[in-house]
Amino acid sequence: MKLPHPLTGELFDSPVPPGTGWPEDPAVRRTPVARDADEVIALTETRDLGELEARVSMCRACPRLVEWREEVAIGKRKSFAGQPYWGRPIPGWGVAEPRILIVGLAPAANGGNRTGRVFTGDRSGDWLFAALHRVGLANQATSEHAGDGLHLIGTRMIAAVRCAPPANKPTPEERDNCAPWYRRELELVLPSTQAIVCLGKFGYDALLNGLAALGATIPKPRPKFGHGVEHQLRTPQGEVTVLGCFHPSQQNTFTGRLTEAMLDAVLNRARTIADI
Repeated sequence: MKLPHPLTGELFDSPVPPGTGWPEDPAVRRTPVARDADEVIALTETRDLGELEARVSMCRACPRLVEWREEVAIGKRKSFAGQPYWGRPIPGWGVAEPRILIVGLAPAANGGNRTGRVFTGDRSGDWLFAALHRVGLANQATSEHAGDGLHLIGTRMIAAVRCAPPANKPTPEERDNCAPWYRRELELVLPSTQAIVCLGKFGYDALLNGLAALGATIPKPRPKFGHGVEHQLRTPQGEVTVLGCFHPSQQNTFTGRLTEAMLDAVLNRARTIADI
């Protein structure tokens, strides 16, 4: 059954087929689909960031993740029962030549998996975008749906795993299947990037692995994750500063492990480094 998009009112199936008019959908009907790990590797062979986003959004390489994201899209959370769900992988989002990159783990089942935009439509995203607006890296404080007029300033966001995983825990195989998408996007945006904010240890570890695969020099022992830590790393595209930040999960924000002031401080530091 088709349901109306919360902003446009246009009717969509869940999951949303490509090329049907969903706001910010990078894919079209002819966008190629990766159905296994080898096809993921083959389809990363593009230097066009927009085309990479489109191909990411069509990936079906991990059967468990495909089944889960689509099951959630069809079943829906009760509070969103009247909305269509995106139900596809979530591509990177933001400016094409960022000076700041924000990296995380994966989209939420009823957040990005519903809205079609990374870190959008859940409590963690509410915290993150409010902070980005406070420090001058977003034009508005809320991120509810794709097509809501939000844009980032000198900043881009990507997730290490592009599909919502059950229990927020991708398997090592799923992480590895998705890694070529992540590495290619890193490679395309690194030339302009000055600061990278890692949300949580998983995002931090995935970033260091991705940078190492691209030829970056990672010190031994490997730099440790922590909130507010800074590590300068040399990559083939130049030096970049990696900053650690506790993930704005409800577990962290409800307990006070991460406060607004702490999150703002990391983002402001990234803005200073990037000279935005």
